[in-house]
Amino acid sequence: MPPEEFTIGVEEEFQIVDPQTRQLRSRAGRILPRAQQAVGEQAQSEFYLSQIEIGTPICRTLAEARAEIVRLRREMIIAAEKEGSLIAAAGTHPFSHWEDQALTLKTRYLEISRDYQQLAREQVIFGCHVHVGIRDREAAIQVMNRARLWLAPLLALAANSPFWLGADTGYASFRTEIWRRWPMAGTPYFFESRAAYDALLDSLAATGSIEDGTNIYWDIRPSARFETLEFRVTDICLTADEAVMVTGLVRALARTCYDQAARGESPPQVRQEILRAAKWRAARYGLDAELVDVGARRAAPAGEVVESLLAFLRPALEEFGEWDEISALARETVARGNGAARQRAAFERRGDFEDVVDLIVAETARGVRG
Repeated sequence: MPPEEFTIGVEEEFQIVDPQTRQLRSRAGRILPRAQQAVGEQAQSEFYLSQIEIGTPICRTLAEARAEIVRLRREMIIAAEKEGSLIAAAGTHPFSHWEDQALTLKTRYLEISRDYQQLAREQVIFGCHVHVGIRDREAAIQVMNRARLWLAPLLALAANSPFWLGADTGYASFRTEIWRRWPMAGTPYFFESRAAYDALLDSLAATGSIEDGTNIYWDIRPSARFETLEFRVTDICLTADEAVMVTGLVRALARTCYDQAARGESPPQVRQEILRAAKWRAARYGLDAELVDVGARRAAPAGEVVESLLAFLRPALEEFGEWDEISALARETVARGNGAARQRAAFERRGDFEDVVDLIVAETARGVRG
């Protein structure tokens, strides 16, 4: 084992839903105190009062991460039910409008709203962020350089936001398209060193573009608060199983890329335009069409690209003792469809968006309530 522990921390952003109307409901002010009685500071507010976030403690194994994801989902659901609300895990709400959401009155959120205006007003989206412990700050940059080549299949597996304002967007992850408009969002560029990364942050701060590293919102970023590399590319997953799948894939990806860097292997040089195209295609189609195989510079069926990812990560997954679980979860997702596909299937049965919300609520609790 290298000097890094590759610890895990998972953050999930949930919707608060009215059980009668199935609309988003601005009840975080009531639900959060109840949730914090059970889980403490692992439950937090978010930008809007119709959102609520959980964050696991530091986990050293995937089994620990699974137990915490399940526990925190369960406690969030219970706290919401006691206040007459439901909890739903999807990257966007199928039909609630951003105009109807009440802002959480914290200084940070008020500043974001003031600075970003319409971008902030439409920020009714819900993601899953996975932190991987890497103490060596130089190594974290080298891992980021390599891991960014594999974002597309991660996004395709977790895509879970096909609807927006009562319409099918045609995207598997429309959350991705909403988020990509922000100036500090997207796939990071290649960095020669940590010094080059720090120099960029200094320049951005000097120009008034950011205050500090917490304002960098890339799909992968070195955390400004923790000794971690944070993966932010995916929608929140419908089920706890899928959240575990993403967590296991991300940690194995970080470990695999760390080992490549430790061996002195040069990362493949890939144009940013190719990475942008690969990510767009994953957001657009999810698992339902060909994706971009970045390494082979070709289009390939989504299942093949996922298998390439699994093959790349297999040594790390086997070393962690996670190959059987994670490969099975990934292949099951390819076979039965990601969250976006299952949401669409729920809508197609009767053409009713309330059915979609009911599916999301049920899937959020699957494997959680016992």
